[in-house]
Amino acid sequence: MSLENQFKCLVEAYYGVLEMDEYDLKIYVLKDIENYINNFISEYKIDNFDYKKEAEYIKDNIEIKTKLQSSLIILNKIDASMELILLIKKRLKYLK
Repeated sequence: MSLENQFKCLVEAYYGVLEMDEYDLKIYVLKDIENYINNFISEYKIDNFDYKKEAEYIKDNIEIKTKLQSSLIILNKIDASMELILLIKKRLKYLK
């Protein structure tokens, strides 16, 4: 996966978790993902790539289903709560 796609997946995951209002502790998970994104940006400098512009595009134009699917990928990487993962899977089932 290219660095651009990895960044997109991280941002999609952030906005996917942001949609999970039924999970009370999402603020902590969002902070973890935000730290993960910041570390990614500081570690990998991508030439001619506007991180903020891409994040805004993802926020406004990517479907919730895609964001939730990306969040499942990232949540497994950061060892997030199984409760949140199950809530996302339930919501994805509902969206299909």
